[in-house]
Order: sequence, then C-alpha cells, then structure tokens
Amino acid sequence: MQLLVAMRPQEWVKNLLVFAGLLFSGALDEADQVLAATLTFVAFCAISSAGYLYNDLRDRDLDRLHPDKRRRPIASGALQASTAAVAAAVLALVGLALGLAVELEVGALIALYGAITTAYSLILKRLVIIDVMTIGSLFILRVIAGAVAVEAQASEFLLICTGFLALFLGFTKRRQEALLEEAEAEAATRPVLEHYSLPFLDQMIAMVTAASIISYVIYAANSPLVGSRMLITAPSVLYGIFRYLYLIYDRADTRSTAAILARDPGIIFAGASWIVAAFVALYVLD
Repeated sequence: MQLLVAMRPQEWVKNLLVFAGLLFSGALDEADQVLAATLTFVAFCAISSAGYLYNDLRDRDLDRLHPDKRRRPIASGALQASTAAVAAAVLALVGLALGLAVELEVGALIALYGAITTAYSLILKRLVIIDVMTIGSLFILRVIAGAVAVEAQASEFLLICTGFLALFLGFTKRRQEALLEEAEAEAATRPVLEHYSLPFLDQMIAMVTAASIISYVIYAANSPLVGSRMLITAPSVLYGIFRYLYLIYDRADTRSTAAILARDPGIIFAGASWIVAAFVALYVLD
C-alpha cells in the first residue's frame, strides 16, 4: 500500500494528454488505435511513477523538514529506500517495454521522458525558469507520444497550446509553493524558490494565461480536422482557466495540481464539458 502511495497515482491524470491524438484524429471507433493509446497511457503512468520514486529517494532528507512532505512514505520511513529503488527500476523497464510494444518511436519518447525527469531531479529543478519549462516539455512529450501511437499528426498549435497550459500550471504551482514557504519557514525545502518572488510569478502567470487562451482560440478556429467547429470547446477552456486562477488567488488553494484537476467540481465540469463539446465537434457535427 505504501508503495502505491509513493507512486502517486493521483498524478496520473496528467497522462490523459496521451489520448489527445486519439481524440483529434477521429479514431475513437478504431479498436487497435484505442488499444495503442491506452498502452501508451499505462507506459507513461509507469515511467512517471518511477520518476516520482527516484525524486523522493533523492529528496527524502529535505522532505523530512517539510510539514506535509515528511508524511511521504519514503521520507517517513514507511517505505524502505531499497524497496522504492527496485520498484523505480522495474516501473521504468515496464514503461519502456510497453512503449516499444506500441511503436519504436513511442518507446524512444518514453525513454526521453525518463531521461528528462531524471535530469530534472538531479539538476533542472534547481534552475529558475528552466524548472518550469522542463515541466512544460514533459506535457508536450505526452501529446506527441499519444499522436505517434495512433499514427496521427500532432498539430503545431495543439503542441503550442499544451506548452502554454503546462507553463500556466507550472508557474501557478510555484506560486503556491512560494506562499507556503513564506508562511512556514521550516517548509523551505525547494531551493529554486529563493529565486522566485511573488510579483515575478504573478507576471509570468498573467503572460502564460493570455498566451494559453489566445493560442487555444487560434487552434480552435483552424482545427486541422473540423475547422472552426472546435470553437464550441472554447468556453470550457476559458472557464477552466478562470476557475483555476480563482482557486489559486481568491481561495488560496494549496492542493497539488493533480488534486485540483481531479477533485475540484468546477475544474471537473470544465473538463467534462470540453470532452463533450470536442466529441460533438469531431464526431457528431458534419
């Protein structure tokens, strides 16, 4: 049970981006493509959990100083470091094997994802701005891998939208962490936050919010498959972004990104309504 907790299954919601290629290619009714996308999703869940285990192994001493992170299985001692290390290696191999089973290029993208997450744990998460940009690149890799798995072409604007949305989530997360460390001095366990001020983060959030909305509207107005019909999904995207900002700024929500995405009723509504609208645009309207 502690191993499963350490694998952070709640974070797997981010890997749903893998299905973007399946949805936008109009292949939801093709069983082999659905299977390929599903296997790719499972592969990303495995490789991402391996990364979380590796990161927690490296940071366990710092995590023990944090009021919340000290409860993590590895930091608290509930999960032995040796067990976590073996599990991380096995999960990485499983993720790579599943990716290769789908497509050689998918396996290569899985391996690249693993290499970037390892570099993030070792160095990149300590570099201001680059840390958030690295997170953004991992979101884009998920979309590309999902598209490759179903033999679809990922639109340039779809990748741009994904990148800006990832930056939006990354900078809002840093703002949450900066506020927490400002309130609790003993919570200072992420060195990069020394280089992030709240005014700077607010500027970055304002910029990537505008860029996310504009790039999505441009994409929706020129969707490669259905043209401007994708504009019916724009209200869901706008509401989702505005709701997220409301939670971060007005409600001072300190939950993780995955917890907000998976548990907040407003965000769930935005996601569900977007899926319905996209399905209608792609498969119903003609």
